Amino acid sequence: MDVTVVLPVYNEKGHLRTEVDRISAALDASELEWEIVVVDDGSDDGSAEQIDEVARTRPEIRTIRFGRNRGVGAARKAGTAAARGRVVVWTDVDMTYPNDQIPQLVKELDGHDQVVGARTEQGTFRPGRRQARWAIGKLAEYLSETDIPDLNSGLRAFRTEVVRQFLHQFPDRMSHVTTVTMAFLANGYSIKYVPIDYAERAGQSKFHWWRDTQRYALQVVRMMLSYNPLRIFLPVGMLLATLGVGKMIYDWTTDEFQLAANTLLVLFAAFQVLAIGLLADLVVRVTKPEHAVEPAAITTSE
Repeated sequence: MDVTVVLPVYNEKGHLRTEVDRISAALDASELEWEIVVVDDGSDDGSAEQIDEVARTRPEIRTIRFGRNRGVGAARKAGTAAARGRVVVWTDVDMTYPNDQIPQLVKELDGHDQVVGARTEQGTFRPGRRQARWAIGKLAEYLSETDIPDLNSGLRAFRTEVVRQFLHQFPDRMSHVTTVTMAFLANGYSIKYVPIDYAERAGQSKFHWWRDTQRYALQVVRMMLSYNPLRIFLPVGMLLATLGVGKMIYDWTTDEFQLAANTLLVLFAAFQVLAIGLLADLVVRVTKPEHAVEPAAITTSE
């Protein structure tokens, strides 16, 4: 099997059939051997019955059903674990992504471990939402030391054996797309970004701008604490050490070499932060898996 397309579905009845047909037509026109795994995430609007109707007409479509809504991340984890293709594609059925371009996205994966459809237009956000995503993206770029054109795109293709290494780290909600980006970058896997158009959503969005933005930011920090903690602890520790030394010099010059209690407190805090950072870095290095999947090698012709 070449490709498994994982489709999480939660109350998408109005456009589910249209999107599945669009994906199926694009894959039929390609030379790929494919399947679609539709994961019903506890829908209660009739989407489950529509999924069954579609699956009866196409043997390439398999279904997984949750008894209750568990989140899009949980749906994608289940679909990825059940995938039979050497490549897994994540996308949505809300008509926002150009899913007819999935075969081209899979071709771009040659020589890379992940390909992301980077949105040229990222939707119409409510006030503050675009700024929050920009800030989180910059934080992720700093922590990973890599340019990230689109941190949260839901259209992605992966080498299956690579992405399965990180399934246990993915949260059940929307921040799983942030997690998969940071996990690949932190472990030396290559990501290619391909520009795509981004359309207006069909149906009602499940994104809660404040709650899910908090989850994105927390997950970025959590992932880097898991892989490169010194990117967080070292700047904080050095800042505290600089403030402490500066305050110490001030105390010495103004109070006949006497140190104030708050100066000692700042210096001790700097020492603690640096010590914890070094200890965390040691733990990460000692517990790193010995048998990780090798990154993809870019093939070149003579």
